[in-house]
Amino acid sequence: MKSIAISVFFCVSFWVEPISASLGLGKWTCPGCTFIVSLAQQIGEIHNETAVKGLQRLCSFLPASYQPPCKAFIATVEPTIQQLIDQKIFTPDVACHAVSLCTVDPGQPECHLYPLPGEGINRAVSRVLPTEKMKRTQYEKMKKVGSDLCDSIPFIKEICEFVETRLSDHIPLVDADGDRFSIIETLRGTHFRGRDCNDVDKAIHPGARAINGDKDEDSNCNGIHGVDPKTGQSYEELLCGGSDQLGLILLGDSAGAHFHIPEDWVSAPDVTLGAFEILPQVLADEFDWPHLSSMTGYKNSSLMKWPTDSAYYRLWEMNHCVHRDYQNLGVNGARSSSMNSTIQYSMSRDQQRDHPALVIYSLIGNDVCNGHPDTIAHMTTPEEMKANFHSTLKFLDTKLPKGSHVIATSVADGRILYNTLHNQIHPIGNLRKDVTYSHLYDFLNCLQISPCMGWMSSNETLRNLTSERAANLSKAIHQEVKEYVSPNFDLHFVEFDITEVLKKWVKEGGKAKDLIEPVDGFHPSQLANYLSAKKFWENLDEIYPGGIIKKNPYNAEIRKLFGDQGGY
Repeated sequence: MKSIAISVFFCVSFWVEPISASLGLGKWTCPGCTFIVSLAQQIGEIHNETAVKGLQRLCSFLPASYQPPCKAFIATVEPTIQQLIDQKIFTPDVACHAVSLCTVDPGQPECHLYPLPGEGINRAVSRVLPTEKMKRTQYEKMKKVGSDLCDSIPFIKEICEFVETRLSDHIPLVDADGDRFSIIETLRGTHFRGRDCNDVDKAIHPGARAINGDKDEDSNCNGIHGVDPKTGQSYEELLCGGSDQLGLILLGDSAGAHFHIPEDWVSAPDVTLGAFEILPQVLADEFDWPHLSSMTGYKNSSLMKWPTDSAYYRLWEMNHCVHRDYQNLGVNGARSSSMNSTIQYSMSRDQQRDHPALVIYSLIGNDVCNGHPDTIAHMTTPEEMKANFHSTLKFLDTKLPKGSHVIATSVADGRILYNTLHNQIHPIGNLRKDVTYSHLYDFLNCLQISPCMGWMSSNETLRNLTSERAANLSKAIHQEVKEYVSPNFDLHFVEFDITEVLKKWVKEGGKAKDLIEPVDGFHPSQLANYLSAKKFWENLDEIYPGGIIKKNPYNAEIRKLFGDQGGY
């Protein structure tokens, strides 16, 4: 973790498993460096400057406290990059190999995003670093810069420690009473789970059954407490008693957590002075935006082109008493095995003291997605999928109160990715129109770090085989749904069909690529999250014809008395 390197600094070196993946001077630093140097080169072109000057200008776009280590990085790489420029052999790929942030393993090809120099990358690098001693010295310089970052950049040091000690638990870093609800937004805080209203009392948290009618204190953090002077009843009893109170819990992956890298971070024509102001928050949230997601979103953001809609928000619209009762346990890279072994245990629910919950089990890709060259051999088998899901259901039976619901979604058909994007220009190529998604996919596949070798591939046969496995995993989930019987919750299966959403969007005049995250070319976009929330709610209406919960007739009175109920 100490060797976090400059790629973390600009936040573009992580794709499927940001932060939780290895953060040393290795393959994850390579695409990050390549993007950074390419962006700097293009910024230089826009201002009629060299790539080195472009790096300096890029540094100036960062928050002030981040600029000193950025300048230290430039001081380390500038001599080497300038030599490459002087000898007219500069490309972002060559530069990143020369500064030791990209490597070529024995027996492996020279991976590149841009056209190779005629002599190849290694020979080009040898022109400026002709001896092994010089290459080793460059490596040690970069290693020291990476080590210094953890101690010098605000938030990064905390995130380093968080990764080392707490991230594997997927629980809030700030949680004094240990109830798994926090009072801060990031680091698995309120962006992922409802805000705690008393962080020194474990019995007080979102989703709890009211203690003594919440006459004296808001024990379930929904913003409703006190006594009605006319009736002598507590407001909780008067406005919420007898209503359907149902929390929402997502057991998911990066798609459910809404993984997103801002497009203007990698598009030279669009990067601006204030583009990186949100860098600390994005890092602390693991590049996830659950507060804007299709399952637990609760606010709009000026940083996104599209509004927010979610299953949680629709539950709240039906009954304001469920305010803050959400948990987004989406984890980047999650698959059925990691859900079963670790992630599910980060859930907070007490069978006796909490209200029922709607749990969505949605692992749409990582059981077939990996970056291994022999990708099929590393996919989950249908037998493993069924067993993992069964184990998770048994766990839920020990945690969920009676009257809960569990919805399991299918694995997605990811052929939509390549079919939609392969010949489109990636944001890193916006200036010169020289990098397509196919170029990016090939680059990541070569590095063996693709989010999904099976679907992000020019090999149609492989894409079809991956979808075939995904369909078989969906059948395994569906079969377990049919067989499992719980005394505490009903269980249903829903097809995750982004293709259906896409077709409707295109029919209405939209573009198919609007539904895919532009930077990683893999995850559902903000628009896809917005549209998917509506589709999922329609699925719920089909499963529960009378509605999964009934509308609370006192919603208007709650708004009148308690306003925004304390917000989020």
